[in-house]
Amino acid sequence: MTHKFPHLCSPITIAGRTFSNRMFSAPMGGTDISNDGCIGPKSTAFYELRAKGGAAAVTVSECMVHPETDGSHAYHLDTTVLNSLAAATYTADAISRHGAAASLELSHSGMYAGTYMTDKSRQHEMCQWGASDTVRADGVKVKALSKEQIKDIVASYGKVAGLAKRAGFEMIMIHGGHGWLINQFLSPYFNHRTDEYGGSLENRCRLAGEILDAVREAVGPAFPIEFRMSGSELFQGGYDLEEGVRIAMQLESKIDLLHVSAGTYQRGFGDTHPSMFKEHGCNVYLAAEIKKHVSIPVATLGGLNDPAQMEEIIASGKADVVYMARALLADPFLPRKVMENRDEDIVRCLRCFTCMAERAATSTRRCTVNPLIGRELEGDEVQPAPVKKKVLVAGGGPGGLYAAWTAARRGHQVILCEKEEELGGILKSEIAIPFKKEMYQLTETYARFARQSGVEIRLGCEVTPEYVEKEAPDALIIAVGSRPLVPPIPGIKGENVIIVNDLYKNQDRVAEKVAVMGGGLAGCECAIHLGMEGKEVHLIEMRDELAVDANVRHRPLLLKEIEKYVQVHTGCKVEEVTKEGVRCKDKEGKEQMIGSETVICALGQRGRTDVVETLRNSAPFVRVIGDARKVSTITNAVYQGYHAALDI
Repeated sequence: MTHKFPHLCSPITIAGRTFSNRMFSAPMGGTDISNDGCIGPKSTAFYELRAKGGAAAVTVSECMVHPETDGSHAYHLDTTVLNSLAAATYTADAISRHGAAASLELSHSGMYAGTYMTDKSRQHEMCQWGASDTVRADGVKVKALSKEQIKDIVASYGKVAGLAKRAGFEMIMIHGGHGWLINQFLSPYFNHRTDEYGGSLENRCRLAGEILDAVREAVGPAFPIEFRMSGSELFQGGYDLEEGVRIAMQLESKIDLLHVSAGTYQRGFGDTHPSMFKEHGCNVYLAAEIKKHVSIPVATLGGLNDPAQMEEIIASGKADVVYMARALLADPFLPRKVMENRDEDIVRCLRCFTCMAERAATSTRRCTVNPLIGRELEGDEVQPAPVKKKVLVAGGGPGGLYAAWTAARRGHQVILCEKEEELGGILKSEIAIPFKKEMYQLTETYARFARQSGVEIRLGCEVTPEYVEKEAPDALIIAVGSRPLVPPIPGIKGENVIIVNDLYKNQDRVAEKVAVMGGGLAGCECAIHLGMEGKEVHLIEMRDELAVDANVRHRPLLLKEIEKYVQVHTGCKVEEVTKEGVRCKDKEGKEQMIGSETVICALGQRGRTDVVETLRNSAPFVRVIGDARKVSTITNAVYQGYHAALDI
């Protein structure tokens, strides 16, 4: 077979272990972690799906090696804990039985231990230990590790690595980046020691070297050891790329695969996990530069989801391996699709951070575009329905399309009707905003899946009670979405006003001076886009805070972009729109005129409940999903659409 992406699909041998391709699943934390650090069955299934999807290696993350000084946010591997070794063994087996190499990431949080502890009751009871005495930004005191403690931690890395090998893991990743303990010793910002572990670069690398030696002694030769490092810490006072190169050269003799990431979790989350505001592959340059100076294979990552880009990275010699995390949540089968020349069927990650925000909020995992994520134990294959039925889906947005596709896969006769002349619902508007192009592409992907599965799509076709009566379906899924909220503000229907949903059709009408009414997520992202285009943008919000509907991971990064590109007016109520701009009134009743030539109305959405009520009792089975049910997110629309189809 001739591969469309031959370099990406080629095998690679590292320390005697041959990997089937160059696409590896990056470390991602589990969810159902027990208080004593055991891997839960939901997490095992989570990792297994990455292996089933064709990743050549799947990294289980993170295993904290020294609970005495690190009660942090993930797994432990300890024979004194009932089920610990067994849970790890079942997980390694679940990965390797699909042909992937099971890898375990070993880590220690250092001064940030306890930040995300499983046992929340201990969060402020235990000491925080780091390279040097200091005080964290949140006021928690940090004590410098003694040499005796360092020796014990080094030994624990070796002990846990040996147990991981015993459990069936075929590779070990040592986490030396992102601001955790090893990084704290490597970094001149964190490390102010005056003994042999501080000062010179050689001394700051000493802990990493001792850990790598201990792991090698435990696992033996011909067993891949991967070292994960930040190519640059990317903040003032931290080490830069030039010093990152020297760190890599200092340690390379002890490493089989050098994994180059970026930044520190606590000081640069958006660097470590590139957001939609950054270019895909924005951190690849770090690996590419380091690879010039070392003789071992180098891995890279950073918002990668396009096989053509990843092929170029491997083919041009920037890296030998590409890692993906969020991309394999959106589509766990991405590697298999690449290997089978089906790259057009890849569901692209939106980089919306729903996955990480959900974990922070509820300790579970979700993905906007993939309703299976976090629910892998329920099965990843849609089962045929025992009785084939006729299903009518009203609405061609993401929820409706996913419902139609799922119902068709179950063997039902499915008709999807969209009253507009194009599919996508509210996602149609995303074509106007380049950093959200994956959201627009999502419609094309879901529509292709639906058509390939036999869904009959009727455009320009509104579903009414009479239409339902004529078609006589067994089931009706109402996915009619929402409409823009346009309050009766004087002047809001003027020629200088554009509804944010219609921006994609009116980009040529947007002048150089713009006022955006509404500081929710849609208004903020629109304002950022217009600011990036070089326009003078004013954002008007009645509340005191912006983007309160954004998730906890996306919002801080979004607000940083707002600071760069937008002039903000919070606590301002719009009184009138005129040709000169927007007249507002602040909380004290003081009026001000915000001059603008174009006004964007982004004041929210309202569900089409009137349509829902006319259709609610028109079929034996009726389910309302998405914004028609409650104005919410793409995540909920897709999830509800999937399960509505499963219930028929």
